[in-house]
Amino acid sequence: MASHPDHLQAAPLPVWQQQMRQAIRRLDELLAALALSPAQVAVSEAAAAQFPVLVPPALLARMQPGDARDPLLLQVLPRLEESLTQAGFVTDPLAEQAATRGGGLLQKYPGRLLLVSTGACAVHCRYCFRRHFPYTAHQAAGGDWDQALQTLRADATLTELILSGGDPLMLSNRRLATLLSRLYEAPQLRRVRLHTRMPVVLPARIDDGLLAALAETALPIVIVLHVNHPRELDQESRQALARLRSAGAQLLNQAVLLRDVNDDLETQADLWESLHETGVLPYYLHLLDPVAGASHFDVPESEGRALLEGLRARLPGYLVPRLVREIPGRDSKTVLG
Repeated sequence: MASHPDHLQAAPLPVWQQQMRQAIRRLDELLAALALSPAQVAVSEAAAAQFPVLVPPALLARMQPGDARDPLLLQVLPRLEESLTQAGFVTDPLAEQAATRGGGLLQKYPGRLLLVSTGACAVHCRYCFRRHFPYTAHQAAGGDWDQALQTLRADATLTELILSGGDPLMLSNRRLATLLSRLYEAPQLRRVRLHTRMPVVLPARIDDGLLAALAETALPIVIVLHVNHPRELDQESRQALARLRSAGAQLLNQAVLLRDVNDDLETQADLWESLHETGVLPYYLHLLDPVAGASHFDVPESEGRALLEGLRARLPGYLVPRLVREIPGRDSKTVLG
């Protein structure tokens, strides 16, 4: 069979999409890659079937082979504890389905809209508060932003749009650039916020096309990262964050307080110091949202408060995040310290 002419050949995938094709998607593959046996880590095939494993190669490379307690591994490993039934841990812990406005929009707070731009992520974190979220019913179908933009234009009190998901950086550069350019249809918008894990778990995503899309919009861009442990920051992820800053984005970080991952003073102090070295300012340290399947990550509020006091005694004030809990129905996060 004759080969296709060069001009008909499909364009090569971006590097980050090629890396996503190499991501670990099975529990046995994850264990084999880290030289671990099921007995060493008390894993759950049932949990992996309900919420599949997804670990990109850049994050896998930072895990320590043979270490069943690796703090990066624990964030993505389906464990037997996920089958525990714990009072108060539910499938919709933030009552988000009651906050939907159609077209992929959620509104939980005055003045801000959240757009569920995609249901896809680069990594499946086991404590994710949206691990049970019905994305098919509550996202902008096929990248059609018309309904969301119509809602924005109709309400002059909406001054900020939050791009969430999933992870909004799972959108192609073309789709993201199209969305950002169309936001000028809502002239009252003062900024756009993106919530993402990708600069850290898949640094190759921060490519030239993405930087161009961010730089071309006149709207201020705030990028809220999600980094839980200082070992998530390596040379490649630090370079990705530097590139985002060079495109004019303001970088903040919100972490989740997780049992056996970052619930000690040394780890927390190192995390916020390391982030500041990369030009990222502290935003929130969240207590765990009570999502079904994640109760084993929970750290009591009393421990969170004590940890925050330790950080205040150790770090300058501008490096200490606010300890918060999200309570459905309130107009803002509840600040605990």
